[in-house]
Amino acid sequence: MIKTLFPNVDWMDMWEATEETIYMTGVSVIATFILGILLGLMLYLTSRGNFWENKGLHQLVGAYVNITRSIPFIILIILLIPLSEWLLGTFLGPTAALLALIVGAAPFYARLVEIGLREVDHGVVQAAEAMGASQRQIIWKVLLPESMPALVSGITVTSIALVSYTAMAGVIGAGGLGDLAFREGFQRGNPDITITSTILILILVFIMQWIGDWVTNRLDKR
Repeated sequence: MIKTLFPNVDWMDMWEATEETIYMTGVSVIATFILGILLGLMLYLTSRGNFWENKGLHQLVGAYVNITRSIPFIILIILLIPLSEWLLGTFLGPTAALLALIVGAAPFYARLVEIGLREVDHGVVQAAEAMGASQRQIIWKVLLPESMPALVSGITVTSIALVSYTAMAGVIGAGGLGDLAFREGFQRGNPDITITSTILILILVFIMQWIGDWVTNRLDKR
């Protein structure tokens, strides 16, 4: 049935491109989740009235986050080509694209983490302090667990953005469905490949959104 609808599609190439997209998205989501939480914690904890209040450090981290997430992703990829070549010896392929994906997504997610942390009820934090909890215990056993639904919802939004980033990265040879759609679909005038790649990307997005919503609902205690 599918082969009849799209006769000009090489399904082996399509499967390999799908695997590359899943690989790029999966690795970058994990790295973005970790780095984004660390950056978000720095933004939150160094702000006025919090444990590590430090105006200079807060402004420095904030400036990095604002500048990095403001650069259009396709330009960011180009800017990071020299660094990718220095670290990996090439800027082509799925692994080389990970650097730009993580650098582009982590600051975006960091702001969502900061917002999630600010939504934690201060009464819960004060109660933990009154019980003698240390700052480290409050961070890891109060702030992060209480904000986890917002953090998961945020990484869901970010992961969907990362899927679109992988498609843009494909334009400069990163591999994946974006690369296949551009190289084999657009440049060679094969709309079957372009349409099939788009459908597969949409399926990935729907799956990721469903998983994210399910986990968020499971974690939400309200």
